[in-house]
Amino acid sequence: MERFAWKATVKEGKLEEYKYRHANIWPEMKQVLKEAGISNYTIWNVGNELFGYFECEKGVAYAEKYQAESPVVDKWNEYMKDVMVMEMDPKTGAQPKMQQVFFLP
Repeated sequence: MERFAWKATVKEGKLEEYKYRHANIWPEMKQVLKEAGISNYTIWNVGNELFGYFECEKGVAYAEKYQAESPVVDKWNEYMKDVMVMEMDPKTGAQPKMQQVFFLP
């Protein structure tokens, strides 16, 4: 199982709205994530910084490709752009990969 981590920024004054939207994530968005092989998806924040982590049962490349081709993900990203700033990798259409520097199994 591959792991994936990403980071982003919540726009000033939008953290509570960001949390609200994730507490009410669309069922179709959850389904896309599951179909992409994503599990154990967690997002943390400190101030306006976000850190996300998930595991990819079918591999990171598959998860990236599946999400990049999903109109639901496109719709979700459009919905979220007023509350957060997240750069997307133009090659994968997903969040840029963070590089792992330590792992304790």
